[in-house]
Amino acid sequence: MSGTDGGLERGDGVSRRDFLRVGGLTVVGLSQSALVRAAAAFAHRRAILIVMAGGPSQLETFDPKPDAPSSIRGPFKSIETAIPGIRFSETLPLLAQRANRLAIVRSLHHDAAPIHETGQQLLQTGRLANGDLRFPNWGCIVASQSASRTGIPANAIVPAVLTGTGVNAYRGQEAGLLGSDWEPAQVSSTIDPEPETIRRMYGETDFGRLLLKSRQLIEQGTRCVTVNLFDSLHDRITWDCHGDSHCGPATLHDYQSHLCPDFDRAVSGLLDDLGQRGLLDDTLVIATGEFGRTPQVNDRFGRDHWTECWSALVAGGRVTGGNVIGASDASAARPIDRPVSPAELTATLLDWCGVNTTPLTVTIGKTESPLVQHEKLCELWQ
Repeated sequence: MSGTDGGLERGDGVSRRDFLRVGGLTVVGLSQSALVRAAAAFAHRRAILIVMAGGPSQLETFDPKPDAPSSIRGPFKSIETAIPGIRFSETLPLLAQRANRLAIVRSLHHDAAPIHETGQQLLQTGRLANGDLRFPNWGCIVASQSASRTGIPANAIVPAVLTGTGVNAYRGQEAGLLGSDWEPAQVSSTIDPEPETIRRMYGETDFGRLLLKSRQLIEQGTRCVTVNLFDSLHDRITWDCHGDSHCGPATLHDYQSHLCPDFDRAVSGLLDDLGQRGLLDDTLVIATGEFGRTPQVNDRFGRDHWTECWSALVAGGRVTGGNVIGASDASAARPIDRPVSPAELTATLLDWCGVNTTPLTVTIGKTESPLVQHEKLCELWQ
């Protein structure tokens, strides 16, 4: 490698390589003919990452603790799901009915700084930025190895890339060291004409419109869609429920009044719609945030940042339904079984879309390391 600061390299043994010089980095990619061959085998596969920006509470969604003290379990009851012995928060009744079609991860965690930006990087790139070296978003990697289709973006973010998350740092939604040619398309949630029955499936809400747009993109041929349920956390009610204070205006009451009901209907509608159109088996859907919330309800009727344990929903993509991966302790504070790194979700998205991450490396100075430092979450298909 001749790059001065770092580079991305793939060891496929192809006879011709294309070199792209970007800001002092040398990115080594596949030849166009190899790209077409590699993409062809997985061209039917799609993925939607639903980013629950702000960090939803695990206790008020997929990992309730009904036997915990009220200061831990919070204000809501738990309900039965379609899988005996598996309970969700009462805020998600529609997804509870569909639990036999979902996999739930209950042991996500990371040990980086407890800010939004670190979790967003780990979830969407598999790595933390290293100085000025920004690792590429998962969809950008897939797009860089996909055959192009005129007029159809291979990788899209709906409605816009994340901004205003608290710290002026990389959020993992750019092409990074791949270069500007691979930046994602930003697509507004303005809905192409759809029958009223379809719009009702998703709900006439912001979440519903965002996820309906994601289905439209998938159906049109876009391979990777990232949906930011909030593209900024400033001055609005989001999953970032610190309570009624300067830290963030949302409280757990907002989870009950509209955040969870809107999410419940929109995701259920997306899964039903993809299924009815014959797209669900070939579309992997992941919904999660960048971290969870503190086990203890604070004195403002909210919960604060918590990186040590949170949950994710995974569906479609021939994932084994009714599957629960990992477990948290009695207060949903820490994993007690199968800790999962958010980077494993990055690797899972890439693997599903046909990107073999094993030979992908990045050189920083004189040190070479994997582009994505984890393998896919194999338990999703058991």
